[in-house]
Amino acid sequence: MGKQLAKIISIIFHPVLVPTIGMFLLLHSGFYFELLLWEAKRFILLVVFFTTCILPMLSVAVLSLNPNFNVSMPTSRDRLIPLLSASVFYYLGFILLKKVQAVPEFKLFMLASVLVIIALLVISLKWKISNHMAAIGSLSGALFALAFRNGVNPVYSILIVVLLAGLIGTARLILGKHNLLQLIAGYGLGFIVLYLVIYFV
Repeated sequence: MGKQLAKIISIIFHPVLVPTIGMFLLLHSGFYFELLLWEAKRFILLVVFFTTCILPMLSVAVLSLNPNFNVSMPTSRDRLIPLLSASVFYYLGFILLKKVQAVPEFKLFMLASVLVIIALLVISLKWKISNHMAAIGSLSGALFALAFRNGVNPVYSILIVVLLAGLIGTARLILGKHNLLQLIAGYGLGFIVLYLVIYFV
């Protein structure tokens, strides 16, 4: 994999886009909520996209007006304010998804994601953990938890997520953004938190 391809993969599967991609995948993975009306699915996708992508990007755009803020966020401390604001936006998504009473798993997905972001925030005070891998790890954990909880075997969705995790991790290594330990820690954090919350709560 060349650096150009690695950059493209990092952009397409950026942490602000993975939740929306993941929610679309979950809605078409054979779980019972696949039977939801299109209007309900559209509402869910719009809420997730707005609160996990648009609002966090707007907050970074505002921060970029400060000449002391590096939009590429090369150090862990550069990510503190964006992560803090993201946790607020994700919680807003959790509140909005309460309207979809028939699907509590989506509320849990957003609430567990807030916990992941808070953990990333705390860890980033001392260490540069991978946000990219935490995002895809969260999706993986949610998918596995839903599969075991509902007795469904979404084999193709699992294969897609595992493949994406490998591609994203490889891309981040090639770009020199993280070392292997930071990638594994990010993936493990996201996977464990989402799996535990969705499966047991």
